[in-house]
Amino acid sequence: MVREKYGQAAQRVIAGAASACCGASACWDGSADPITSNLYGSDQTGELPQEAILASLGCGNPTALAELHPGETVLDLGSGGGIDVLLSARRVGPTGKAYGLDMTHEMLSLAEENKRKSGLQNVEFLNGEMENIPLPDASVDVIISNCVINLSGDKDLVLREAFRVLRPGGRFAVSDVVVRGQVPAELRKNMELWVGCIAGALEERDYVHKLTTAGFDAIDVEPTRVYDINDARTFLSGQGVDVDEIAPR
Repeated sequence: MVREKYGQAAQRVIAGAASACCGASACWDGSADPITSNLYGSDQTGELPQEAILASLGCGNPTALAELHPGETVLDLGSGGGIDVLLSARRVGPTGKAYGLDMTHEMLSLAEENKRKSGLQNVEFLNGEMENIPLPDASVDVIISNCVINLSGDKDLVLREAFRVLRPGGRFAVSDVVVRGQVPAELRKNMELWVGCIAGALEERDYVHKLTTAGFDAIDVEPTRVYDINDARTFLSGQGVDVDEIAPR
């Protein structure tokens, strides 16, 4: 279902309609979506293809969190239309490399076209799943991801794979949705909300525990947005749940 919904989002962008998926198009009108809106500054997006901006499906700006240096190799898990890959490629420069990994053919086609329009040569998009990253051990310096790991049904495997492909001393800097407290069981079973990045979100302490188990250390969670009850009403509207009963939880 995740592949299907994100493929539809890519097709809407290709057709010229602004849309997003994580927190928006797959589930509701994203025009005032509290997750996906206003994530990038004009200084970042000014030189990018418009389609890369329209296909930005994330919940944060991992390129602002990751300290990227010229000559480094970066991997974006679930790269979608390629916005974070293109931004990373500019920061690591011509001596560096930026990979984007995605499982959705429509997104990969859109990303390749955005790469062509950008003129960047140090970019490569890979077809695959983040549970089985098609790169050798210790081959990248930095892993980024933007609101995608929460979509996986096996997050432990994703984190183990991320650790495997990172070089010693490598960094893992991702934007993701986490929860403080428990997501009600009825929401966990809602596939539309899973695609919308809510139902699959880990509790903050569980995320840290999974990172530690995978081998990571020096772990820090930095809140960049905290969603309130009104935001929850936006997430849940039209999802077949009692918004008034669920939102306060």
